Amino acid sequence: MPGSRIVALGHSQPDRVVTNTDLAQLVETSDEWITSRVGIRTRRIADPGQTVDEFAAAAAAKALAGAGVEPVQVDLVLVATSTAGAASPNTAARVAARLGMAAPATIDVNVVCSGFTHALALADQAIRCGQAATALVIGADFMSAVTDWTDRSTAVLVGDGAGAAVVTADERPGISPVLWGSVPEQGRAVVIEGSPNRFSQQGQAVFRWTTTALPAVARQVCERAGVTPEDLAGVVFHQANLRIIEPLAARLGAVNAVVAKDVVDSGNTSAASIPIALAKLVERREIPAGAPVLLFAFGGNLSYAGQVIACP
Repeated sequence: MPGSRIVALGHSQPDRVVTNTDLAQLVETSDEWITSRVGIRTRRIADPGQTVDEFAAAAAAKALAGAGVEPVQVDLVLVATSTAGAASPNTAARVAARLGMAAPATIDVNVVCSGFTHALALADQAIRCGQAATALVIGADFMSAVTDWTDRSTAVLVGDGAGAAVVTADERPGISPVLWGSVPEQGRAVVIEGSPNRFSQQGQAVFRWTTTALPAVARQVCERAGVTPEDLAGVVFHQANLRIIEPLAARLGAVNAVVAKDVVDSGNTSAASIPIALAKLVERREIPAGAPVLLFAFGGNLSYAGQVIACP
């Protein structure tokens, strides 16, 4: 059975930049309050009429072009999203239609913030089992669509966008086996529900879980991949909050790694955060091609999933 690897990445974000000062016009907050608590300075917010699948397709098109892969060659499309807005056609099918694909399997994956790493694992498994040869894995979310803009505890966090990866079969595996799981009894610490759906969370509970329980899990991801934290050239955590990313990276012990901090500029884009942050690191050539990079996501459902990849 072949392995698989990411061969190219792409990302797409709205043009509209919302600063902390802009948010201070909506809720009782300030630039100092936001940066000191979550580390975010700006975020990209979609305009009315723009859709999740529009940005997912744009990110996918960039990734396909980078890989030199035609849309008709893709036989599996996996889109991680919890803000699609429509059940059918699902987002993956809408992306396939936008890009003129032939006859791919089209599957949406809703594991909220850790959706992309779950979807990447499913693509890797499908390729290893011979059920696909070329997969498109996308994380795409419009968190602005499920935000209560009068609630400063969540309004200051969110952003919109999409990131995509082209995954192909390869005799040299470039995606390690996934380590995934959840904490069902605490699943309601992060919710998107209601009529209309609204995002809310138990911020302190999530912070404690991510900074105390997850460093050991991240080290287990490395062990499963056969690397040590010191071997890592890059670390891309879910871009939830800089005050989570920094202590998690320190406790992991990835002392030689570039740690993605795209949350500062993009906010929390849920399932899109890891592929957007990874795509930017690769664009800037901050990580050598082929070097080991830890992808580790966590959040809604109190789910988590991670793997080590070879940097494309």
